[in-house]
Amino acid sequence: MERKAVRWMGDSRKRLREFPEAVRFEIGQAIYQAELGERHPSARSMQGLNAVEIVSDYRGDTYRGVYTTRLKGFIYVLHCSQKKSKAGIKTPKRDLDLLRTRLAEAELHFRTMIEREE
Repeated sequence: MERKAVRWMGDSRKRLREFPEAVRFEIGQAIYQAELGERHPSARSMQGLNAVEIVSDYRGDTYRGVYTTRLKGFIYVLHCSQKKSKAGIKTPKRDLDLLRTRLAEAELHFRTMIEREE
């Protein structure tokens, strides 16, 4: 199987680089496994989005990385964030809106790349 290319949307790469090393490693490993067509044990589908979420806990804090594999041959990393919500595990509306926007941008990027190849 051919390895998928990774595209970083918005500031997702910058934010990931700011995470603790252990968190960067876990989310990075999950993205690498997705590149190979595999699924990391921490990966879970996000309801309502065609995206995968990696949740990494570190010293009492929770970090998230979200990517999609729905665009053939690519992994689009949509968002990386530190969970700050005090209302349980639910993803905040602000983050969901950002994910939807970045998913639409990823789809546009993908279509533009396909059109250039034709």
